Amino acid sequence: MNNFQYHNPTRILFGKGEIASITSLIPPSSKVMMVYGGGSIFKNGVYEQTKKALKGFDVIEFGGIEANPRYETCMRAVEQIKTQNVTFLLAVGGGSVLDGTKFMALATKYTGADPWDFMLGKTATPNSALPLASIMTLPATGSEMNANFVISRDSTQEKFGGYSDLIRPQFSVIDPMTTTTLPIRQTANGVVDSFVHTMEQYATFPNNGPLQDRQAEAVLATLVEEGPKAMQAPEDYDVRANLCWCSTQALNGVISCGMPQDWSTHDIGHELTALYGIDHARTLAIVLPGVWRFFINEKKEKLAQYGKRVLGLNGSVEECASQAIQKTEEFFESLGIPTHLKDYGINASDAARMVSDRFKSRNRPGFGERGLITPEVIYKIIESRA
Repeated sequence: MNNFQYHNPTRILFGKGEIASITSLIPPSSKVMMVYGGGSIFKNGVYEQTKKALKGFDVIEFGGIEANPRYETCMRAVEQIKTQNVTFLLAVGGGSVLDGTKFMALATKYTGADPWDFMLGKTATPNSALPLASIMTLPATGSEMNANFVISRDSTQEKFGGYSDLIRPQFSVIDPMTTTTLPIRQTANGVVDSFVHTMEQYATFPNNGPLQDRQAEAVLATLVEEGPKAMQAPEDYDVRANLCWCSTQALNGVISCGMPQDWSTHDIGHELTALYGIDHARTLAIVLPGVWRFFINEKKEKLAQYGKRVLGLNGSVEECASQAIQKTEEFFESLGIPTHLKDYGINASDAARMVSDRFKSRNRPGFGERGLITPEVIYKIIESRA
């Protein structure tokens, strides 16, 4: 196990009716911007509950955050934050709303010409940010309990992630009742997103972390069990609660403590979203099996362990590793998520060329847990997903 430091100050308010508890957690003198997406919070009662909890606060609203939050939209919010002297940000919605809000919190304090520069690594990330919190309505990204965010920019067709301890939510409300009205597509996307988050920290190579391995396997097994149930019985509170907590545990940093991490599936998937507009989770379902098959010799021990412990497979390491990849593809497909580019009307060779060229232009060194992912490897992985 490698050395690590772990600190997570986010307070979680989990369960029915917990939105009402935010009243005592926001500083009384705050001017609050309530940030949300396309309007689902008006249909599931979350908007009314939130407004009631914010009674007595000076509140302005900013809606319209996209499923992949756009830099252009977020910058419009930043202008309002500055002109209206907002002092506290409250994200109400899914992970995309919170990702956008995290970017706003940093961009508001940025003193350079273009906040996109710190997303590109051209300048340092701001050393201050507005305080923020969240009310989550979609279990998927785990953003409610971490310091990560991802932003897209229309003008350049780019999508990049960022990190700053300054934008960890002060608190996050997770009420599983708010997720029972989600469309089936979003439910399936959330399961796959949480699943792949876990795998990026688990399916690498053995590193003498038996506790972390079993914690990750518990998340994976629960997703495999509960995901299909949510598709069949979307209003089952207990199922929704289990999926919500899996999503949070998948990316709050616990399972990665002292362990190698990959994240190549995410890096490649972001480019497919930026270029073709495919849902984030669906790009992960396309790319992950390709990464695994290309690096099966490097990942076979952990893939076989996953196959045996989570999927109940038997056989040699090589047999279980190969079967685990196939069974995972079948799991994604069973949720209604296609795993090949042809299913999205995309030519694999064209996609492979465009994505690999992007990585070439950035002169990025090899990445992945062993530093073996190069533009040439990316081309082969994407091409294999025809």
